Amino acid sequence: VQLQASGGGLAQAGGSLTVSCAASGRTADRYGWGWFRQQSGKEREFVSAASWSGATTYYSDSVKGRFTISVDGAKKTVYLQMNSLKPEDTAAYYCKFSNRGIDYWGQGTLVTVSS
Repeated sequence: VQLQASGGGLAQAGGSLTVSCAASGRTADRYGWGWFRQQSGKEREFVSAASWSGATTYYSDSVKGRFTISVDGAKKTVYLQMNSLKPEDTAAYYCKFSNRGIDYWGQGTLVTVSS
């Protein structure tokens, strides 16, 4: 399984950005998606997760109400819509694809929020 992340970039505080991650390769029908982020000098932290259908979602307290995770099953792609961005959201964002007991990680995409 290969993951290709895209999106991210620079936004002002209060603005919005979307990051996406597409999986390719052979996968089982049921899998899970996750988004994590890593700020400079800190450990990677959980941001959001979704089931393969997108019917079940989870968010960290720090992004709940501002970020929305969604899934396009046909494209095996996950999106993270980020609204009301804050400077503390600045980080490298990583997608995770969990399938058959194995976790695959995307290459990370940088999100920078200026105040």
